[in-house]
Amino acid sequence: MVYLTRIEHFNAAHKLFNPNWSEEQNEQVFGKCANKNWHGHNYELYITIKGDPDPDTGFVYDVKKLSELIKERVIEQLDHRNLNEDVDFMKGKLCSTENLAIGIWKELAPHLPQGVLLHCIKLYETPRIYVEYFG
Repeated sequence: MVYLTRIEHFNAAHKLFNPNWSEEQNEQVFGKCANKNWHGHNYELYITIKGDPDPDTGFVYDVKKLSELIKERVIEQLDHRNLNEDVDFMKGKLCSTENLAIGIWKELAPHLPQGVLLHCIKLYETPRIYVEYFG
């Protein structure tokens, strides 16, 4: 089994806000991240797939195709968007980095070819904060 990682970057705004809570409770729990005027991040996204190399190409999966898939299914949906309002796969969810990683997984996994599996989504919200999701 070989693991292959593609790194992408996108910028997006969001706020952490539970609509079932008061503004005071949201501010208490989420602090500045509950700002009604949003805030943004420069996200770094690591997509790791796994599989056995094809005997004819030596590839687990053609990296050009992987890049196109990530751009189409994820980056074009997220880059320079408001995660709370503009991203269909985040509608109705708290826009935490954890939920965003799960959403990205769900957008990519069904579109990989047979024999290629999604192994990990690693999403950096800041240089010091990231989440990993393994499905």
